[in-house]
Amino acid sequence: MHGNFFARLRLKLRTLGLSRRGAGTVAVSDSQYQARLQQEIEIYRQCENVHDLPDIFHYWSNKYLVPKFKPFGFGNPQEFYCKYMTRVCRDSPDQELLFVSVGAGNCDTEVDLTGRLLEAGIRNFRLECLDINQTMLDRGTALALEKGVNANMTFLNADVHAWSPGRKYHIVLANQCLHHFVELEELFEKIREVLHDDGYFVTDDMIGRNGHMRWPEALKYVKALWAELPDRYKYNQQLQRLEKTFHNWDCSVEGFEGIRAQDILPLLLEYFHFEFFIAFGNITNVFVDRAFGHNFDPNNEFDRSFIDRVEELDERCIEGGIVKPTHMMAAMVKRPVTPTVYKHLTPEFCVRRR
Repeated sequence: MHGNFFARLRLKLRTLGLSRRGAGTVAVSDSQYQARLQQEIEIYRQCENVHDLPDIFHYWSNKYLVPKFKPFGFGNPQEFYCKYMTRVCRDSPDQELLFVSVGAGNCDTEVDLTGRLLEAGIRNFRLECLDINQTMLDRGTALALEKGVNANMTFLNADVHAWSPGRKYHIVLANQCLHHFVELEELFEKIREVLHDDGYFVTDDMIGRNGHMRWPEALKYVKALWAELPDRYKYNQQLQRLEKTFHNWDCSVEGFEGIRAQDILPLLLEYFHFEFFIAFGNITNVFVDRAFGHNFDPNNEFDRSFIDRVEELDERCIEGGIVKPTHMMAAMVKRPVTPTVYKHLTPEFCVRRR
């Protein structure tokens, strides 16, 4: 699998429609909201390449994630999204169908999806990219022009709270942005409102503990594995520090990264019905993600064996309900339906009850 297919599993940070009000244990004042919002807009104004996951991540995803996905007819997030876009377009060949991507950022995934559909001979659609960051939308517009797909795309600079399109979408896409919303309830209400009765809400996002921390039941395994590793594997590349003892870092303290990640899945169960659901990853994430993953070399036998062993433990714990997965890919609808899931890992089974 090409590396950029999975690069957004945790990277593509975008702020769209973040609430000034708190939710759950989150409290965000007006001044805090404005400061955080401006901080993230400025960061991603300069962020052109979000595809910087370490090589060990791609070793892991190719070896363990792709085989999970393939039986369901896709091998990566783009193919997953295309599957549903293609389905609705072919079901209504005489209509122009509207799609929208909330939190589209640089729109590189959206441009890619549009190109894939056009190459397959599918033209009865328009994909709208919605984001609060005009600089990133400008990059998306330029990329769409460069790739020759702009005729099927539109770009809208807006906060989702003020978004009132007055039309229905057959596909609502949320690609790695849900874990940046404080006001998830308002977002899901809005998506349900604009979703066509025969449409799909499709997403690829994080569903673990807030701030991408480990819950205690997973943390004990991480700490035990940490104790086995030489110090050269313990340098945090993001925070630029050596962590001889693993620090359960809360990413949400300085921005909106994972601000309400743990509420995403329970709330989706309230607002939608799952047509498809697959969830994965918890303990392994610590060792393959950006903070520490760059310390591992997929060409090194020890490193590969360690990741293989961690993944085997992770899979056993997730399937046994000992720890809950931190990542999902899902397609949801407005009406009751029997969901397709991986093994016995239903959305209900994967919820971590506090």
